[in-house]
Amino acid sequence: MKPLVSVLTPAYNRAAFISEAVESVLNQTYDNIEYIVIDDGSTDDTYNILQEYEDTGRLRLLTHKNRQNRGQSASLNLGLKAATGDYIVILDSDDRLHQDKLQKQVEFLEQNPGIGMVYGQAMAIDEGGKELFPIPPDNHVEPGDPNRLLLDCYMALPGGAMVRKTVFDRVGFFEEDFRASQDHDMVIRLAEAAPFAYVKGTVFYYRKHDDTISSQGLERRWRAGFEILNRAATRYPYKRSTLRKRRALLHFRMGQVYWKQGNVGRSAIHILLAGFGDPVRAVNVILGVEKPN
Repeated sequence: MKPLVSVLTPAYNRAAFISEAVESVLNQTYDNIEYIVIDDGSTDDTYNILQEYEDTGRLRLLTHKNRQNRGQSASLNLGLKAATGDYIVILDSDDRLHQDKLQKQVEFLEQNPGIGMVYGQAMAIDEGGKELFPIPPDNHVEPGDPNRLLLDCYMALPGGAMVRKTVFDRVGFFEEDFRASQDHDMVIRLAEAAPFAYVKGTVFYYRKHDDTISSQGLERRWRAGFEILNRAATRYPYKRSTLRKRRALLHFRMGQVYWKQGNVGRSAIHILLAGFGDPVRAVNVILGVEKPN
């Protein structure tokens, strides 16, 4: 028997893209799939579109009680509780999978029983589907070190990875208190719990939108980043240099946010803390040698 793959898609107001995401799962070359879509209280036509798919028996549609909007983490947790597969894949509702993704990643994990998570490349696309660039770049090499992943946040869990259900069972659920950066929090917890690997090649298409995150949204993201870092430091023996450099990067990002908000004083404090925490990287950023991740 082929292993069962549970694919989870949290969906909120993505009527323009949800059919494309769903079809990319239903048209996989791998056929032993349990597809669970969680509508997070959509107010556009997303829920109606998903109901039509459910009526055909091609996916299972879940909602929160009274069709409340509870956020991506709560939606994914609802899906994880319902999932029965050997492997878990998460796909955002505006992205799409490469048709061979499940087949290739199942084969890899079946051949490498000591690996808990495998990921591949995303191909960034614009709103119309035009291909832009690969993420990570073609020269990417995975060191298999949680320190590197915590520091640079380079892996896309939604779309890019396939994870053994036993590893998810070990690390628990997504943190519902986070309304931003919950994916980064989960991926480093997974990396702490089991070895992970990278296989070059496009496995999904990541849609880049023209709309930008508000300064309030960015502030929420980087504040969550500090909490994620603090929790990581208590769970796993990260290098002190990793923790220091990640904290410096978060201060740099907060400095950018406050600068855009016109709060020069608070911005300066965070920029100074970033420089003290990682002076080499600070100089490289100033000189344009490196762009912070």
